Amino acid sequence: MITITDAPSPNHDTRADPPDMVVLHYTGMQTGAAALDRLCDKAAKVSSHYLIEEDGRVFQLVDEERRAWHAGVSCWAEREGLNDVSIGIEIVNPGHEWGYRTFPEPQMAAVEALVGDILRRRAIRVERVVGHSDIAPTRKDDPGELFDWRRLAHAGLAIWPDAANEEEAGRMLDPEGFAALARALRASGYDTADFQATLRAFRRRFRPKTLDGVPVMRDFLIAREVAARWPAQL
Repeated sequence: MITITDAPSPNHDTRADPPDMVVLHYTGMQTGAAALDRLCDKAAKVSSHYLIEEDGRVFQLVDEERRAWHAGVSCWAEREGLNDVSIGIEIVNPGHEWGYRTFPEPQMAAVEALVGDILRRRAIRVERVVGHSDIAPTRKDDPGELFDWRRLAHAGLAIWPDAANEEEAGRMLDPEGFAALARALRASGYDTADFQATLRAFRRRFRPKTLDGVPVMRDFLIAREVAARWPAQL
């Protein structure tokens, strides 16, 4: 059972379609209280459906049937404006600006419980659980390279390809390999209009120890496995 505390935000409007994806964020503010205040501030014009504190407390700000304002300019699997079809979860963490740190155990346990509940109730596919940086790679870094996507995947709540368990980078990709990587990223759901930003977002999730550098074979092997096993557009 999840204990959820209501903390209503005025920042929401109507949905056109039922939600079919979950977007994970970090708050990127110095405290959870400050983040909650902002998400509930009418003047801020931002919100999420849920907020999870570092001690595991869960707050609901917006009803899932309503559209919260968390994704902004975004794209996934060739669909834009993902506030329309997503449930947004803000995870309290100061983020890269204020002292980015690992996500504590009570918080990760609460993430697992909440995401699992949403996926079961909504029959949302695991490849549709994404990070803010996945859907807005030119603008956002969250939930970032310290978020434990592998743990979420082992709980059956996200994806983690076998190829991501290997550290060896492999050779630099030639033009044909580069094009194949771009195709695999698109097939996985990513918008590749800004390829470098997209590759960095992809690495934040699947190669968190290697954010920079030219495209290499490891990137392609991971992307190919994601595209083949969890086709994002199904």
